[in-house]
Amino acid sequence: MTIAHAILLFAAAVVAGVLNSVAGGGTFFTFPALLFTGVPPIHANATSTVAVWPGSVASARAYRKRLPKSPQLLVPLIAASLAGGLVGAELLLHTPPHIFLHLIPFLLFAATLLFTLSTKISRWAYAEEGHARPSWISLGGVTLLQFLTATYGGYFGAGMGILMLSFLALLPLGDIHTMNSVKTVLTSMANGVALVTFIAARIILWPQGILMLSGAVLGGYGGAHYAQKLNPRHVRAFVVATGFTMSAIFFLKYK
Repeated sequence: MTIAHAILLFAAAVVAGVLNSVAGGGTFFTFPALLFTGVPPIHANATSTVAVWPGSVASARAYRKRLPKSPQLLVPLIAASLAGGLVGAELLLHTPPHIFLHLIPFLLFAATLLFTLSTKISRWAYAEEGHARPSWISLGGVTLLQFLTATYGGYFGAGMGILMLSFLALLPLGDIHTMNSVKTVLTSMANGVALVTFIAARIILWPQGILMLSGAVLGGYGGAHYAQKLNPRHVRAFVVATGFTMSAIFFLKYK
């Protein structure tokens, strides 16, 4: 790892930490940066998880006051995140990662489009204004989506936060900042269990991982605090712009 590579990896991790705290998609910076410095794809994916996980934990801590207080809401989603993260990590260890790379543009585009329409979808899902609790049916559906998203996150993870935000909008969580608080916790859980799996498999490059870890924590914690001061409409617009931009980049690269 040269000095130039070290600077690139650290800068990419800072940007990833900020982006994850606001909209998700930080892996789009850490993973390509690792590939550019010559790290093999599977090792790059595992090392990228090392980089972004502490940043997501730091963001979750910064958002802690925004978290909903209902165990009925959080417990199923956390359980789905842990189970999905484990399944996805095991799939990565037994499946060529390039197969999933070709699906990423379609997943990101669909998730971003869903998030763009999430306000209308929420009104359709909850006919009664001010509905304080999700129904068991809606919560069960979102929990299943969270398991599938966490599985994807454990496998590759790019855009996982955008996918989460798109269907968390279907729950009565309030504004974008509350949704972000839940997203950061769920992302931390899914990435955390995947990280343990990768450590056990010994596929992480620790010098690069520790360097990027420090940058992601710096960007994640600072980004979470800054995001909460923004107008919710501006944050939502940033999420949409991020999703469509990343979709276009990956369509051009892998299709």
